[in-house]
Amino acid sequence: MAELSDVYFVDGMRTPFGRAGEKGMYWNTRSDDLAVKATIGLMERNPEVPKERIDDVAIAATSQTGDQGLTLGRTVGILAGLPLTVPGFAIDRMCAGAMTSVTTMAGSIAMGMYDLAIAGGVEHMGRHPIGSNADPNPRFVAEKMVDPGALNMGVTAERLFDRFPHLTKERSDRFGMLSQHKAQAAYDAGRIQPDLVSVAVKGADGAWGLATEDEGRRPQTTMEDLAGLKTPFRPHGRVTAGTSSPLTDGATMSLLAGGGAVKELGLKPKMKLVSYAFAGVQPEIMGIGPIPSTEKALKKAGLTIDDIGLFELNEAFAVQVISLLDHFGIADDDPRVNQWGGAIAVGHPLAASGVRLMIQLAAQFAERPDVRYGLTAMCVGLGQGGSVIWENPHYNGKKKK
Repeated sequence: MAELSDVYFVDGMRTPFGRAGEKGMYWNTRSDDLAVKATIGLMERNPEVPKERIDDVAIAATSQTGDQGLTLGRTVGILAGLPLTVPGFAIDRMCAGAMTSVTTMAGSIAMGMYDLAIAGGVEHMGRHPIGSNADPNPRFVAEKMVDPGALNMGVTAERLFDRFPHLTKERSDRFGMLSQHKAQAAYDAGRIQPDLVSVAVKGADGAWGLATEDEGRRPQTTMEDLAGLKTPFRPHGRVTAGTSSPLTDGATMSLLAGGGAVKELGLKPKMKLVSYAFAGVQPEIMGIGPIPSTEKALKKAGLTIDDIGLFELNEAFAVQVISLLDHFGIADDDPRVNQWGGAIAVGHPLAASGVRLMIQLAAQFAERPDVRYGLTAMCVGLGQGGSVIWENPHYNGKKKK
């Protein structure tokens, strides 16, 4: 009979993130090929894991159509060279797709059904803009189940400003600017690059090149630059391109394992799963979703917010992140939060972003043996939030000097 097991994040890798659209580096690259590259890179970096031992592959996409359809976990697994005996499936929880891939696989590992699994996500927003080919049921609006603006993420972000007037545009602008500065500092220090898989890309002129880093960064951003930007979601609004995650293409992949497999194969996990939770909120203000999901995850873990030493929060919009920080009494510029920048700087390829948060937290854990627990959390379209709490295997109980 299967026994309950601990769950470990062994490793994670991702493609560089590209700008969506015709001018982006992945315009001529298939979505499933991005996921394949991330999967190959992950397995090549972990040669001690026999490919035939992978129990399942879960890959998320928000727009499951075209080259992002056809049961991605299975098709990408085959294309990446996994044995035909390895099954796979696809997941959709919009922005929390990859996060849900991880938690779904974690549940199977914890129950002792799986030993090893691959979990990730991909989004090619250039080929598949958010909401493309979607057909929302007219009852949502006709029966006033949700406001029409709930389907526009920028409108929901503006409503956070309405609800919390003390979350000013200036605070949002400053958070967006610092995200850019922190991301570039992390690049300059060589902290991001080790977990990136280079991707061969074909330009508009037919020439081949190599994608080696995130394309959309704007490290020279100043408060003056942000103050002058247009507010596309509302006249005289407060949400701008400088305080929003850009439309992005990219893929992320992670390797998860149970305690038995870790011991048997001599693996060196980067994180241990502590707890996770998802929660629903009003779709009109979807940005507050990570607040109740984090409260649920903390309760499941028997922890408080003060126990969390590192935060990786998805920056769908700056106001969305600072609404969570404000709720928990954390300063906008707290050094525990998004140390290496976030989605405002590097991009948010919807269903792929959850594992990017985990990759960055895992790398920070390795540098911070004084930190025991970390949180990855994100808001989710249509009014949801997702949170995962992780434990640092390098923790030594000593406070940082």
